[in-house]
Amino acid sequence: MTMAEVRIRLRDNGPLVVTGPVELVDAQGQAFVVEDSFALCRCGQSGKKPFCDGTHRTVEFQDQSRAK
Repeated sequence: MTMAEVRIRLRDNGPLVVTGPVELVDAQGQAFVVEDSFALCRCGQSGKKPFCDGTHRTVEFQDQSRAK
């Protein structure tokens, strides 16, 4: 991965893992403080939305999407 490359990886039954230099902003344009790697919730049950807090494990979230 090069310095300016961003990767978003879909984890089976888990979050979206974002790696690289990105800015994450809310609907009003306010930026969240993020590291160069962070996980975004896909299950909708996280107590730290939009970030993943691992709740997908306890609610048994299931998704194994594949690129076609």
